[in-house]
Amino acid sequence: MEDVLDVYHRPHDPKRPVVGLDEKPVQLVSDPPGLPARPPVPGRPGRCDYRYQRGGTANVFCAFERSGNRRLPRDPLGNWRALEVTGRRAKCDFAHFVRSLVDGRYKDADAVVLVMDNLNTHTPASLYAAFGPEEARRITRKLEIHYTPRHGSWLNVAEIEPSVLGRRLPGRCPDAAQLAAHARALADERNAAGAGCDWRFTTPDARIKLKRLYPSVQLR
Repeated sequence: MEDVLDVYHRPHDPKRPVVGLDEKPVQLVSDPPGLPARPPVPGRPGRCDYRYQRGGTANVFCAFERSGNRRLPRDPLGNWRALEVTGRRAKCDFAHFVRSLVDGRYKDADAVVLVMDNLNTHTPASLYAAFGPEEARRITRKLEIHYTPRHGSWLNVAEIEPSVLGRRLPGRCPDAAQLAAHARALADERNAAGAGCDWRFTTPDARIKLKRLYPSVQLR
């Protein structure tokens, strides 16, 4: 835990950006045939039938780059996020998303400091499962990985973005194409607004509020 909190305390460095990575499953549902939703009109809210038709599931990968510690000057180029919709969250999907970060926005960075939870696909081994050894090693060399503790994924700043997406989605999203359109629009809107995350939880806070999780040492 303290390792992740120390990473968040670093000043923003474009050559070593701190990027949280997370993912969110989304159930795709639509109105049943012959029972379309009724849009809202003045004086009456929108309505839809309680029944729905399932269209499978999709996955949303999220990367969020903080602009830096709140106590230090912030970089206006930070507070950036990317949302990408995939059919699954398998090793190859994770690997391709990470490569898009390394070869896209962060192609000129010395390293990308990734903060992730302990999901079994969140490892360099996923890169070797998706790409040849030389390509996987090239990507791995540009990664500095920090894992949140088990049962402590709330320490990942990227979790806020899938949460915002879930609140902003329409009542029913029938397919992955519409989900991807909503995700792109939300990311563009929040990037343009410079929406950030004012992270306030620090290591001294953890040692007080989570004292029960630290080992008890008795001096004789």
